[in-house]
Amino acid sequence: MDTIKFQNGKTLMVAHRGVSGIERENTNAAFVAAGNRSYYGIETDIRRTADGRFAVSHDDNLQRIAGVDMPVETSTLAELQSVILFDKAGRKDRADLRVSVLENYVAICKKYGKQCVLELKSDFTDEEIAGIIAIYKRFDYLEKVTFISFIYSNLTKIRKICPEQSVQYLFSEFKDGTIERVVADKMDVDVHFKALNKEIIGELHEKGIKINCWTVDSKETAEQLAEWGVDYITSNILE
Repeated sequence: MDTIKFQNGKTLMVAHRGVSGIERENTNAAFVAAGNRSYYGIETDIRRTADGRFAVSHDDNLQRIAGVDMPVETSTLAELQSVILFDKAGRKDRADLRVSVLENYVAICKKYGKQCVLELKSDFTDEEIAGIIAIYKRFDYLEKVTFISFIYSNLTKIRKICPEQSVQYLFSEFKDGTIERVVADKMDVDVHFKALNKEIIGELHEKGIKINCWTVDSKETAEQLAEWGVDYITSNILE
């Protein structure tokens, strides 16, 4: 199995949770699969654990990806990593498929020269945000990360420490005041692709806002968005 190629023009591609169309999402295997391909960036999600680590997980529980009822934020990292995750065929016979951590993800992105697109899933404290930034500084890779979040305060906390840091406000539809808010705070956007059209893309670009869109797995849809001029497309399988 391989990725689906399409004509992306100047639009940059981001691998959603790694190449999650091929490997179990948000695992080191999915990140390496993206690293070995032409993607500009690799997206992932982090949550805090009970012992203060930053675990890589989209869901707040391992039920869907491992068949085990284990909440991420009230479990320790050791407890989370004791569980083998399902592979793409639904089997649990690969010992390498386990919950990863932020440090693994950054190391893999750096090895392959990929942009980190890091979704902050928990409502992180100021101290936790500082800890996340410290990890990137330790890897000397802070200039290669874009922070994204549905939780606006996560992004403002990033900006308090790093005023020029690349951030994207994540949302599914435009609401009154959304554009004005991101313009005022000089943030870019990461929006569900169905909320976009040529006119909105043009308006955002006129205001200096870069546009990422999620999650696009249709070749035809991706080619239309690229033609309209979106800056980034996030996909599980397109390359």
